[in-house]
Amino acid sequence: MTKTTDVLQEFQIRGLDCAEEVAVLKRELGPLVGMESRLAFHILDGTMTVLPGEPFVTSLQIVEAVARTGMKATPVAGGTTAIVSETRLGKFVLPTISGVAIGLGMIAHGAMTGWGAMLEATSGVPMFSKSFYLLAIVAGVWAVLPKAWFALKRYRPDMNLLMVVAVVGALIIGEWLEGATVAFLFAVSLALESWSVGRARRAVAALMELTPTKVRVKDPSGERELPPEAVAVGTVFFVRPGDKIPLDGTISTGRSTVDQASITGESVPVEKDPGDTVFAGTVNGDGLLEVTSTKRADDTTLARIVRMVRDAQNKRGPSEQWVERFARIYTPAVMILAMIVALAVPLVFSQPFAPWLYQSLVLLVIACPCALVISTPVSIVASLASAARNGVLIKGGMFVEAPATLRCIAFDKTGTLTRGKPEVRDIIPLAGESEDRVLSLAAALEERSNHPLARAIVDAARSRGLKWIPVSELQTAQGRGVTAMQDGHAFWLGSHRWLDEKKLESASLHTQLEEYAAEGKTVVVVGRDDELLGIITLADAVKPETQAILADLKALGVERLVMLTGDNRGAAKRLADAIGLDDYTAEMLPENKVQTIEALVREFGFVAMIGDGVNDAPALARATIGIAMGAAGSDAAIETADIALMTDDLRKLPWLIRHSRRTLRTIRQNIAFSLAVKLCFVVATFAGFASIWAAIAADTGASLIVIANGLRLLRR
Repeated sequence: MTKTTDVLQEFQIRGLDCAEEVAVLKRELGPLVGMESRLAFHILDGTMTVLPGEPFVTSLQIVEAVARTGMKATPVAGGTTAIVSETRLGKFVLPTISGVAIGLGMIAHGAMTGWGAMLEATSGVPMFSKSFYLLAIVAGVWAVLPKAWFALKRYRPDMNLLMVVAVVGALIIGEWLEGATVAFLFAVSLALESWSVGRARRAVAALMELTPTKVRVKDPSGERELPPEAVAVGTVFFVRPGDKIPLDGTISTGRSTVDQASITGESVPVEKDPGDTVFAGTVNGDGLLEVTSTKRADDTTLARIVRMVRDAQNKRGPSEQWVERFARIYTPAVMILAMIVALAVPLVFSQPFAPWLYQSLVLLVIACPCALVISTPVSIVASLASAARNGVLIKGGMFVEAPATLRCIAFDKTGTLTRGKPEVRDIIPLAGESEDRVLSLAAALEERSNHPLARAIVDAARSRGLKWIPVSELQTAQGRGVTAMQDGHAFWLGSHRWLDEKKLESASLHTQLEEYAAEGKTVVVVGRDDELLGIITLADAVKPETQAILADLKALGVERLVMLTGDNRGAAKRLADAIGLDDYTAEMLPENKVQTIEALVREFGFVAMIGDGVNDAPALARATIGIAMGAAGSDAAIETADIALMTDDLRKLPWLIRHSRRTLRTIRQNIAFSLAVKLCFVVATFAGFASIWAAIAADTGASLIVIANGLRLLRR
C-alpha cells in the first residue's frame, strides 16, 4: 500500500519571482508528488505548499528537487512565513561587478586600440580587455547558470537559457563587448524584477506586521507578556492607549476610540464601549482596555485577510490566463524564427553567416517573454493589496476584473440598503396625551428588554432627553407585549393584534394601522387600563448615503439596479421608488432569490449580488460575483462571498468598480506596451537596425515600465 503524506508541507523558495519559475517547479516536482494539483505557489511571499496526499514525499526530497532547478527551498517551521528577499550577492554585488568589469574592459580596449577603432569594431579585442569582458559575463550570468542548465537538460528553453545562448553566440562571432553588455543588462533586469516583486511583497508584509508580537495577559499575579499564538480563547488581556490590539476580542472593561483603517478602511476612529468587538491589528486610542480574546492568533480577521490575499494569486483572472497561453506559443515561435534566420537565410540566399547569426541572437533576446509575463501578476497583486488596505477583500484575480464589466447589481434590503435595525418613525398620541408622554411611557415599559424594537424605543426617548418613572410588577404577555404598574395604574404595550383582542380598535383606526403595515412599518400600541394612549411605528431606516450611491452606480454605466427582499410588496415598492432602484422583487424566500439571480445572469451576463453573506449565501454563490457587506464581524461572510466589504459601507461599491476598471486598464496598457516593444524589435531585426544589447536594454526597460505601471495600483 502506498504511503500517504498526511500533513501540509510549506517551503520558502529563493528565486521564485514570476510565473516562469512556477512552471519550472511544476514540471520538476509534479512527477515526484504524483500530480501538479498537490502544489500551490504564492509568488507574493515566495512560498510553495505541498498538499497532503500520496505518494509520500519527504522534505529532503522536495529540497533536492528544487535545487535541481537552480532555486533553493527551505522548509517553513511552525506555519510562520517570512517574506523572501534576495541575497545581497545576487541582487547587488554581481551586477555591480559586471558593470565595473565592462567599464575597465572598455578603458583597456580603447587605450590599446584607440577609441574610434573600439567603437567601430574595426580591430580585434585585446586579450587584456577580453579578461575583463569575460569577468563581466561570468558575474552577469552566474546567478542564472543553474536555471539555464536545468532548462537545457529538460529541453524546456526559458529566459535564462535564451540569455546564456545569446551571450555565448556573441562570443562565438567575436562580439565580446556585446556579450558582456547583454550579461550585465540581464543581471540588472533580474535585480529590478526582484526589487519590484519585493515591493508588492512588502505591501502584504505590512499587513502581517500590523499585529504586535506580545500580548499583555491578565493573571492572578498581575500582568505578563506572551506571544499571540500562546494566548487561548477566553483570556483577558490589556491594551494600553496608543498600542495595537494583538488579537480579536470583546471589550470587558474600558472605553476608547479605535482606528480600524487596517481592517475596514474606515478613515475615522470608531467609538468602542464594553461589549463591542475589536480586531487584531487595529490601534487603540486614548483609553485603557481590558479585552477578552475570542479567536486564536491564526484565526483572527487580520490573519484570514492575509491568507486570502496570498491565496488570491492562485485564482487567476482572464487577462493573466490569456498572457500565459500567449507566452507558451510566442516563445517557441520566435525561437524557431531565430533558427531559420541563423541557418536558412544564409544557405538559401548565399548570405554571410555571421551577420544573420547575430540577428538570430537578437531574436533570441526578443523571445524572452519576461516583460509580458510579469506585467499582469504584478498588477493583480498590487490591486489586491490596495483593495485590502481600503477595506475591500478580493479573493482572486478573476474577481479583480469582474466588477469592471458589471451590467446588473442585485441588493439585499436589510443591512445593505437599510441600516438593518428599527428606528421610531411615527408617534401618534391619543386621549389628550403628548408625543413625549407616549414615548416616555413606552420607554419605561421597554427599558429592561433587549428586543430590537424595545431598544429603538428607549434610544428614541433618550435622544429627546426624556425622563420616565420606573415601572413595577413588569410581566410579559407571550406573543402580545408587556404590562406593568405605575402610579397605581396598569400600563400596557404591545402589538396591533393585542389591541384588537382588547376590543379597543375602531374601523378607521384599523384601516390606519393596516396602511402603516403596508408601508413596511411595525406598529406598537401603548395604553393604560382600558384606554389607548398612543401609537408608535417603527421601521428599518434607509442609509442616508444609499440614494447617492445608486446614482453613482448608474453614472458608472450599471444598467439595472434590483432589490431582493422578503418584505411585503407595498413596502418594497415605496423603498425602491424613494431611492431610485430600477426594479424590485418582494416576499421572497432564499430559493426565490436564487431563481431571480439566475434570470438576471441569463439576461445581463455579468451580475453582482450584495448581501450579508449568510442568509443570502445561495444567491451570492449563483451571481457572477457575490459581495458580502460588513464582513469584518462575520466569518461566514468572508468565507461565502467572492468579495467582502469589511465595513457596512455601501460607498465601497462604486470605489470597487472604479478600482477594477483601473486595474483592467493597467493590465491592458502593460500587455499592449510589452507586445509593441517586441514587434518593433522584430521589424528592426529584419531591417538590420537592431542589436543584442539594445534588445535586452529595451526588454529590461519594458519590464521596469510595466512593473512600475502595475505598482501604481498600490496608491490609495
